[in-house]
Amino acid sequence: MEKVKLTKDYIEANRDSILEAYGKQQKKNAKSPILTKKQKKLLGIGKDQGKAIAKYVRITPRKVKIVADLIKGKDIDEAYAILDYTPKAASPILKKAMKSAEANAVNNNGLNRGSLYVADAYAGAGPILKRFIPRARGSASRINKRTSHVTVVLKERV
Repeated sequence: MEKVKLTKDYIEANRDSILEAYGKQQKKNAKSPILTKKQKKLLGIGKDQGKAIAKYVRITPRKVKIVADLIKGKDIDEAYAILDYTPKAASPILKKAMKSAEANAVNNNGLNRGSLYVADAYAGAGPILKRFIPRARGSASRINKRTSHVTVVLKERV
């Protein structure tokens, strides 16, 4: 199979076949087609969701995961209510990321706010700040101050 350069004209002419190849399940050892940002924009990939990423948040991913699992799959208003009444440190962080994702979905992608739900919410590990605390007999112990990259994805119910 020969490689085809994905130019603007080629993408517009063969849009359906490219989208089919992009969305198709690949074998474990086969790589899925990699598209650039420009090509994704031409194909309209990612226009069905609102996404927000809060990077370098000074909270551990474990703590964020507990609250993120509570709101996953819930409607947007229900998720806001859960975050308002959950007494965890991650609640305001997830709420802020959710507001940003909602704004991206409504303003940038033209989705209906009433039919939005939390499709995915997760936290990945960011860089770790390494600090030391003095201990007995002149020794020291390391303290890891972990950071997170929090991602919230909102989609429209069909």
